[in-house]
Amino acid sequence: MTDHRSPITDHPALPLIEPLPPTLSAIDAFQRLAHLPHVVFFDSAATDARLGRYSFVAADPFAWVERPVDGTDALADVEALLNKFQNHVTPRLDLPPFQGGLAGLLSYDLNRSLERIPVPRNNDLPAPALAMGAYDVLLAFDHLESLGWIISQGLPELDPHARHDRGAARLAHFRQHLTRSSPAACGLAPKSIPPSLHSLAPQFPMPLPGITSNLSADDYRAMIRRGVEYVHAGDIFQVNLSQRLLHAAIASSIDLYLRLRDRNPAPYAGYLDLGDSQICSASPECFLTVRDRHVETRPIKGTRGRSHLPEADLFAGDELTASEKDRAENVMIVDLMRNDLSRVCTADSVHVAQLCRLETYAFVKHLVSVVRGKLKPDATVVDLLRASFPGGSITGAPKVRAMEIIAELEPTARGAYCGSLAYLGFDGVMDASILIRTITAQGGWWQLPVGGGIVAQ
Repeated sequence: MTDHRSPITDHPALPLIEPLPPTLSAIDAFQRLAHLPHVVFFDSAATDARLGRYSFVAADPFAWVERPVDGTDALADVEALLNKFQNHVTPRLDLPPFQGGLAGLLSYDLNRSLERIPVPRNNDLPAPALAMGAYDVLLAFDHLESLGWIISQGLPELDPHARHDRGAARLAHFRQHLTRSSPAACGLAPKSIPPSLHSLAPQFPMPLPGITSNLSADDYRAMIRRGVEYVHAGDIFQVNLSQRLLHAAIASSIDLYLRLRDRNPAPYAGYLDLGDSQICSASPECFLTVRDRHVETRPIKGTRGRSHLPEADLFAGDELTASEKDRAENVMIVDLMRNDLSRVCTADSVHVAQLCRLETYAFVKHLVSVVRGKLKPDATVVDLLRASFPGGSITGAPKVRAMEIIAELEPTARGAYCGSLAYLGFDGVMDASILIRTITAQGGWWQLPVGGGIVAQ
């Protein structure tokens, strides 16, 4: 094994870094590590490197934090771990930004830790408020440069030589898994007998065979009408309302994710194994990015389906760009996110860098805006989450009232849906998606919530 100790100083050189072979792709690495505990994959699956330059794979964390939805400060343990290790990781500027830290799920229902939001009517498939691992080994991929690395921090050891020895052992452990001739068998196999609906909130058949919804057609229309009434009454400007679709699991969670990724590559795609459930996401939406204390959020509002006919596809984009309704929705959320960032960013730094730009994805076109700011000197990424979670594009505006209405009108808790798959580096970096176009595999079921924005028009 290579001796990573510096010949000049008694202190080991950390982190330990090895280049990955150019033939090993991020998706190959994920499949080879997917049998390890709490594997997480931040998968920039979109073909446009401008939207997703880096991918990361991590597994087997040295600590696992999971907090229930009980209204207490679920972020406290995350904050404590970040504080413990923040002075022990020095980022390498020549490597991708995430080089060790916490990664995992911030569920939508974390909102009850941050605001006085009513308890949902039914929580039949419960998700934790958050579930995050502390990862000391990362596989990092730069798609623009076609390069990859194993990064081993040696944490949680803090003594320099003990940390070096752990880092070397962990690097060798992961290298062994990566050199398998084929990916290990992994993923939870579906149950041979479909699970029962009796323990769940009432379910209603959908036109597609095998799919049920937590709302009947009449109940869904009534929910939308009530949302519009709240808009007309002046409670809100817009609200995002959703229904949860269910289908019995018919493949492993890994197979499900690979199929989803193949059909709908997205810049903020990802996979997380929580142990008794798995998150499979093809999200196009960035919630928050933090680099060198500079914050960026990219809210999406405004959507049109794509066409295989070039002329019709071009028309769909032109029609979306010209839509006053969609632009108005987008601007509302931009204003909301400016307000959220202003709570923890310096006042003169918060600005709109991009307003309602058309972006094209595999099956849809979106209007995407960009709001930026710089964290105040005493603010942290956890402060930023407390000020802005969940993302305004999936709640509505004003945010707190919209979340109260969501809790009133939607029949079941959202769980992972509309939360975030996030990493929080020990050195202060952060990336968080918004978990839309996301399937949760749990209890023999695939949960696929779908929703949309409700305004006066």
